[in-house]
Amino acid sequence: MSSIEDIQQRSRTLRSRIIETSHKASMPHLGSCLSCVDILSTLYFSVLKIDPKDHKSPLRDRFILSKGHGAPALFQVLAMRGFYPESWLDNYGEDGGIFAEHPPTPCYLAGIEAATGSLGHGLPMGLGMALAARILNQQYNVYALLSDGECNEGSIWEAAMFAGGKKISNLCVIIDFNKWQATDRSQDVLALDPLADKWKAFGWDTVEVDGHDIYQLQKAFSNFPSKTGKPMAIIAHTIKGKGVSFMEDDNNWHYRIPNEEEVKKSKMELGINQ
Repeated sequence: MSSIEDIQQRSRTLRSRIIETSHKASMPHLGSCLSCVDILSTLYFSVLKIDPKDHKSPLRDRFILSKGHGAPALFQVLAMRGFYPESWLDNYGEDGGIFAEHPPTPCYLAGIEAATGSLGHGLPMGLGMALAARILNQQYNVYALLSDGECNEGSIWEAAMFAGGKKISNLCVIIDFNKWQATDRSQDVLALDPLADKWKAFGWDTVEVDGHDIYQLQKAFSNFPSKTGKPMAIIAHTIKGKGVSFMEDDNNWHYRIPNEEEVKKSKMELGINQ
């Protein structure tokens, strides 16, 4: 398990690389990528039982980025974890390339468990994988990272009801609760609150954490699988655009692309050498 300080530094580096890639490739969804970086770095450097050299092992933990628009963050953390050379990302967004705005099908890129992008699909797929582990008597866990806006989708709650009812205890959902959707505050689009109570009502062990506090994230993951036999939901309160003052909680960065000067300013704030 990596130390908290190591994961924090990795998160700063990842944020810098994501911002620079956004600039070079005119990649949108920057704010949504930055809000989930600490969750991803904690998972990949502290929680997931995976081996980049044996990424198809049937006993590996599975991670699904259900909020597929956060793919640029996932691509960077997979490269940092050693699934493929970091230099591959120099060609991000090129015609005919592997890396696009959402995760590709697993056959194209090591470390990807499912192609996602249509919101609401990742949790049902993860549920199927978790259920397969029970049927096959295999000891692995499944983690799915959702956006708060994604919780508007009916398929999320169908899967949540099934998992809670059948006590699929090797399934963990993390909600990147940054309080924004593409065009408005999440709470003003549909009534999400009280979000934690909704997951509890569907039969999930539910905990709320600061999604940028590595200690709180590690502590929450350490209690999974829970002793109750229920699936776990981690409501991670985050800030869209986290890490760069002029991007934080500014929903314009859902689609805006940083210019060269903004890239330099963000690197300075993150403490990354040019």
